[in-house]
Amino acid sequence: MSNARTARFSRRGLLAAGGALGLGAFVTACGTEDSKDGGSESTASAKSGPWSFKDDRGKTVKLDKVPANIVAFTGVAAALHDYGVSVKGVFGPTKTQAGKPDVQAGDMDISKVTILGNTWDQFSVEKYAALAPDVLISTMFDSAGTLWYVPEASKDKIAKLAPSVGISVYDRQLTAPLQRMWELAESLGGDMKAAKATDAKKRFEEASERLRKAAKAHPDIKVMAGSASQELFYVSGTNFSVDLEYFKALGVNFVEPPEKAKAKTGGWFESLSWENVDKYPADIIMMDDRSSTIQPADITEATWKKLPAVKAGQVIARSPEPILSYDKCVPLVENLAKAIETAKKVS
Repeated sequence: MSNARTARFSRRGLLAAGGALGLGAFVTACGTEDSKDGGSESTASAKSGPWSFKDDRGKTVKLDKVPANIVAFTGVAAALHDYGVSVKGVFGPTKTQAGKPDVQAGDMDISKVTILGNTWDQFSVEKYAALAPDVLISTMFDSAGTLWYVPEASKDKIAKLAPSVGISVYDRQLTAPLQRMWELAESLGGDMKAAKATDAKKRFEEASERLRKAAKAHPDIKVMAGSASQELFYVSGTNFSVDLEYFKALGVNFVEPPEKAKAKTGGWFESLSWENVDKYPADIIMMDDRSSTIQPADITEATWKKLPAVKAGQVIARSPEPILSYDKCVPLVENLAKAIETAKKVS
């Protein structure tokens, strides 16, 4: 997520931080470079004809036909799945230790995709090559165009096998990458006029209006975005994270760690010892739902259990890496709206 200076921090700390820091590798797209402004330049029609797409690095990928062999970061693949676009391979958190689909896999049938890597720095170049990929797609959590979960050590080999597309989820509101994923899915043959897609978009807009009204009606309700590891508790600021920036724009009153406290993490979050987990008063706590973090039910720290919001049962899930389809983002907005509507003032 942040810039190169954050690379010195531990992988676990970064992944647990309520927003993923940009430790992935920058893969140069095969294609021409255009302006920095992203935009769809697809000439695809259904599943035939030439294809092109300008990504959020300003790189345009041009192919003779619409990509059939798509490999994508798991969350991207899950979003494309919601729009009727299938992928052949995925990389990133896909399967839990229990063998079930990871939260970032969405509704995908993970038994029907080739998993190139399930954890950080895992990416089988051999399996990737065997898929004869037409394009690789991932998100980007920094301004440098670093493709999320593409390992630094093998990025050059990976880049030679297929062009890449990057969708930015850095320092912008959620609506921006949602629109970009919509455009990408449409270019890949997704039926964006289907009721499933249009209804989900309408529900997202309705949920957003509900959240706006809830925040306006309850301006005193303080919300904290947190994440847990064995050693530390992380409090995220709203800067850079697509979900928090959007919720803040809708009027949600967030706990904001001071910039000095976030300096060591490039401005993303503040790290607290469990003894200091009560540093910031909050009425609602949104907790990171990714499998790389400890979930609220499994936190045993006494200081956590004593927090007013925890005692009041006012802890909800947060997806720092939201699946970028309207269908999957609707409950994220609705859950926060409901929490604010029903919250007791406990801070």
